[in-house]
Amino acid sequence: MQRPYPVSVHGGHSGQFCGHAKNSLEEIVLAYIGQGYPWVGITEHMPPVSDDFVYPEEKGAGLDAGALKDRFAAYMQVCRHLQTKYARDIRLYVGFETETCTGSLDFVNALINTFSPDYVVGSVHHVKDIPFDCSRSCYDQAANRCGGLDGLYAAYFDLQYEMIQALKPRVVGHLDIIRIHDPDYRSRLCMPIIWEKIVRNLELIKQLDLILDFNLRPLSRGEDEPYLSTPILKKACDMGIDIVPGDDSHEVDTIGTHMQKAVGILQAAGMKTAWRKPVASPG
Repeated sequence: MQRPYPVSVHGGHSGQFCGHAKNSLEEIVLAYIGQGYPWVGITEHMPPVSDDFVYPEEKGAGLDAGALKDRFAAYMQVCRHLQTKYARDIRLYVGFETETCTGSLDFVNALINTFSPDYVVGSVHHVKDIPFDCSRSCYDQAANRCGGLDGLYAAYFDLQYEMIQALKPRVVGHLDIIRIHDPDYRSRLCMPIIWEKIVRNLELIKQLDLILDFNLRPLSRGEDEPYLSTPILKKACDMGIDIVPGDDSHEVDTIGTHMQKAVGILQAAGMKTAWRKPVASPG
């Protein structure tokens, strides 16, 4: 049996274009090439809709929404340049990762119309317009606004469903990232009121023939399992949904680190490892 080759459907964050990442984008690309990746999706974060959604790290760097939009335009230009420069060594798919917050849908569509990405990763990082994955305090704030953790999970998966319906992103990013600061996430995900929403979202993903990001970022933080957690992975496999690893890399050192473990988990779950590319047509 041929050994599965390494890929990433969601990654390539760099210190050049992301405040909480390291290395230049070209260094990131060269690391993928050095490890024998035949193709990679580069999916930097979209700029904020307005100054209300500028992250603290960005404010600390003196950036506002306008400056971040300019940085995003530079990202797309550099990424297209690298796509051409290294075309003989790797197939780069140039994309971006969405936000889901007030005003984001129209803004995402405007970015797509302006920059014509190869694809987008549909993600949710806000609940009640609070960036819950930014810090533990933000996570707790969002939970309080939802009446507790159960309400936070329910609101998150409802937002995710609405995002998938509206954007139909080629890739759905880190589906269960809402667990990020919850030590009891395993039991909470399986609560009937929450599990029903997860299954509903998976059914829509299957109906629209989208790809699920098997996101390895938690492993880089020393956690036990990627996003998707085990019961979600099993259900998605049973439904025949395409699942592809995404390293969600934020520096050269995290590229390829957990790929072998990811392949093992997916193969044990019965998932095929003939990775589907995040594009509508071959190339």
